Amino acid sequence: MNRAVPLTLLSPWLPTAPCTPGRRCAAHPDAAADTGSASAAFRPAPAPLACARLAAGLATVLLGVVLLPAAGPLPAAGRLALVRLWARAVVRAFGVRFVVTGARPPARRPELVVANHVSWLDIPLVAAVLPGRMIAKREVRGWPVLGLLAALGGTLFIDRDGLRRLPGTVREVAAALAAGGRVTAFPEGSTWCGRAGGRFRPALFQAAVDTGSDVQPVRIDYRPHGAAGYVGEDALGASLWRVVRTPGLTAEVRILDPISVIQHPDRRLLAAAAQQAVHPTPVPRQAVPNAYRAVASDSANRPFSSVHQRSASKPASASSARTPS
Repeated sequence: MNRAVPLTLLSPWLPTAPCTPGRRCAAHPDAAADTGSASAAFRPAPAPLACARLAAGLATVLLGVVLLPAAGPLPAAGRLALVRLWARAVVRAFGVRFVVTGARPPARRPELVVANHVSWLDIPLVAAVLPGRMIAKREVRGWPVLGLLAALGGTLFIDRDGLRRLPGTVREVAAALAAGGRVTAFPEGSTWCGRAGGRFRPALFQAAVDTGSDVQPVRIDYRPHGAAGYVGEDALGASLWRVVRTPGLTAEVRILDPISVIQHPDRRLLAAAAQQAVHPTPVPRQAVPNAYRAVASDSANRPFSSVHQRSASKPASASSARTPS
């Protein structure tokens, strides 16, 4: 049984993905289901090869932990180049091939990168293409090795249960964008199996609104399905083993057209536009109209909606009540 359900009941604002290991969203893939060939069958990589990939991948991650402090004195462009090379090396060491489609944005252009979320692999994949500061859930900080590496790399950790802390996180993101940096977020708020996606939560898009930064949507797909998924109660060790045992695991990173905050001057509009770009399927009827109704309601009462805004009768901390919406 997936114990994530009671957790989300305690925190009803958190998204709940219907993807769980028990529903084969995270399992050794059935090649016949992915290729359409009734005769195809999944043949996992030999155990010695899988062990070699696992050792190579973990060694490459550890190398990043060792070398990251030494990269501190380098110029920003040099650090980003090293991060890109290291992230590519991590992905390849675990036996994952990846292809990149779409035009990369100009270097050092402030932007909020948003992507769908399927796996822990999403993080090095995005860093291999568009390196910058990551936003991750607080639990990642406690992961062995990877948590330390994330902290050393300047990851912004968000407490998904602490709504009062969210405006502070938005301010940190806005400060990074205002300094000309790049910040990456996974606004679905949870991993999904890749066959379906979740609603983009608008809160962090406020940082792009406050700084006038563009939003850069990215779509990540894995073939075959299932192997890369890291969902529900799936253990990190089990996910690592599944990845290294899957032959021909390929990730595609699609860089989509940037979204201008000038055309979408509200966090809900930005979130809806980014969601439609990443998941180009018909948006539920209530999604976009609700966003526009919210904008109309806000604009009728105030000229600008921001998590940093103070009202005449409430302190700044009171604005946190509107942030998660």
